[in-house]
Amino acid sequence: MRKSKIASVGAIGLAAIVALSACSSGGTTSAGGGGVKTIPDVKGSGKTLKVWVMTGDYTDATIAAINKEFTKKTGAKVDVQIQQWDGITTKVSTALATSTPPDVLDLGSTQVASYAANGALLDLTPYKKDLAQGQTWLSGLSDPATVDKKLYGLPGFAGARAVIYNKTMWAKAGITAAPSTYDELTADLDKVAAANKSTSDFSPFYLPGQYWYAGMQFVWDAGGSIATSKNGKWTAGFGSAKAQQGLTDFKTFQNKYSSAASQTLDTDSPDQDQIFADGKTSAILHTNGAIGLIEKANPKIKDSDLGSFPLPGKSGKTQPVMLGGSDWGIAAKSKNSDLALAWSKIAASPSIQSKWVYKNDGWIPNSTEGIKAADSTLSDLNKGFFNAALNSKATPASGNWANLEGDKSINQIFGSIASGSKTPEAAAKSFDSAANKQLNSK
Repeated sequence: MRKSKIASVGAIGLAAIVALSACSSGGTTSAGGGGVKTIPDVKGSGKTLKVWVMTGDYTDATIAAINKEFTKKTGAKVDVQIQQWDGITTKVSTALATSTPPDVLDLGSTQVASYAANGALLDLTPYKKDLAQGQTWLSGLSDPATVDKKLYGLPGFAGARAVIYNKTMWAKAGITAAPSTYDELTADLDKVAAANKSTSDFSPFYLPGQYWYAGMQFVWDAGGSIATSKNGKWTAGFGSAKAQQGLTDFKTFQNKYSSAASQTLDTDSPDQDQIFADGKTSAILHTNGAIGLIEKANPKIKDSDLGSFPLPGKSGKTQPVMLGGSDWGIAAKSKNSDLALAWSKIAASPSIQSKWVYKNDGWIPNSTEGIKAADSTLSDLNKGFFNAALNSKATPASGNWANLEGDKSINQIFGSIASGSKTPEAAAKSFDSAANKQLNSK
């Protein structure tokens, strides 16, 4: 997957959004409201819908397919404006605060809550059933777009992390099939370690300590969470018994199968793809975009040498993954909210998801039904990523989450636990205290 929506969002500066009102969209559809509503048929002849799309997310062909169906249905035209990543949060914040914002925006899934908290996005809740079109959205896309039980983002596509492993290296260790249970995984890694003990600095499974996306999979698998919300108040959860078990499981696995030097590191320095390409590890946790990077770094490695599988959990299921991906948001101040709803519904439709988002662009579709429909056409190398996406979680849908993620305190809690500089209890106490203040700040 492309790095755009898979990478950390970082701190989002939303100070530019001022005096926004969530009461009216300025269009023919009012924001919020009770009951279940159907998106109305609207005649848009003579009107133009403005859509912002992030570079690298959707191909021109996919957007053109959406626009063609939209124009056929409504008569309206579409002005697509491709946006660059540099400075995008400030640009979006500023645009949403104006009286003439873009009508539809391509947003990172974990960005949605920050904009919604400031009243910048249209409440889609009344139209949720109609927008879903009988599909079950991936929770890792819909949950972060749901703030205080209201939907503000429509799932567009997903990218998931799975284990990428060197099948050739594993075969030499006597392993001919990917593991499906946690016990099988650890037994396989023990065999790989024994077969490569003469290789200096070798890790059976390279998993840097600060890799919090990976760490959270262990926490979620044990039933823990970063934080939960009740009656509008967030309560951090790393101190809970279940989260503590997950943190301990992460430390045990990381310390046994990754290198000692990796305990305080993140994935980029040194680059885990390069470590894999150099033969210093037999497995990493990454998106499928890493496959091309690995093969470029070491042309001797081919698709036939590689495999993928969801990381098995001690729970007996695959570990929940945090999805990267895109949600479509509609500006609260859009003058064309009915048209924006119609366009977004088409973009999220099963036909567009199957034929274009998956088959043409290569993304994971936005629903469990879409993933299952794609299964028979997937290569063996890609199945692991799609299957991993079927069990997904999300970061807290709080407008303040981006600030907490941006200061890298969540990276540091896992690094400190992996290195032993803090016990899981001490690390959790420190993080939970900061998280409670940040998530509940006004």
